[in-house]
Amino acid sequence: MKKIMIFGAASAIAKETALKFASDQCDLFLADIDEEKLKAVSRDILTRYKDVRIFLKKADALEFASHKSLIEEAAQAMGGLDVVLVAHGTLPDQEKIRYDIEAIAREIEINFLGAASVASAAAEFFEKQGRGNVAVISSVAGDRGRQSNYVYGSAKGGLTRFLEGLRNRVYKSGVVVTTIKPGLVDTPMTARFEKNFLYSSPKKVGEIIYSSVKKGKDVVYAPGFWRYVMLAIIHIPEGVFKKLKL
Repeated sequence: MKKIMIFGAASAIAKETALKFASDQCDLFLADIDEEKLKAVSRDILTRYKDVRIFLKKADALEFASHKSLIEEAAQAMGGLDVVLVAHGTLPDQEKIRYDIEAIAREIEINFLGAASVASAAAEFFEKQGRGNVAVISSVAGDRGRQSNYVYGSAKGGLTRFLEGLRNRVYKSGVVVTTIKPGLVDTPMTARFEKNFLYSSPKKVGEIIYSSVKKGKDVVYAPGFWRYVMLAIIHIPEGVFKKLKL
């Protein structure tokens, strides 16, 4: 039986991923800053899978010093640890914060530094263990800076590069680092946007994350067609790209 820790477990995508692991009778250690939402996720899972062991913990992505002990607590509670999924994040309104450096710094702290901190703590634990999977939700937004979301995109782009280096470093220790890049997903974070055919459901993305972690993949676009969408976007010449409304 696998032991799974999910940081940011109250998010829509994380919840669907947790449900998939629960269907596989995995133990779950769910951490999030929102205790009430966390309890609701736990109740939903236990309604469907009564025999699954679930542990809950309030945790803050910006309390960097606590992340190492949090990983250790998860391992102790479940009697082991196999996977750490980092799934927290925020999606700012680009127009509202574009000249607000304090708001920009906070978004980068949450979406990049917080995720990098949890991932680092997990990688350190797994290196000592000699095995394990650090899975982190980044975004296709990090593949190229666009005027519509370059604050969020820069944080996710930095996170993607960080994970590339981490993967390269810990590979020989038997540790897998999986970078997950969702495209547009219909979640509360994107509620203010008009939806179109490119949007996926949290359930679909959760299934992809679950499958990708089980297979030990390195980089995953969710759904897969985003790999080709972003490949086209990153190859648009800068002289043309800067004139586009993307």
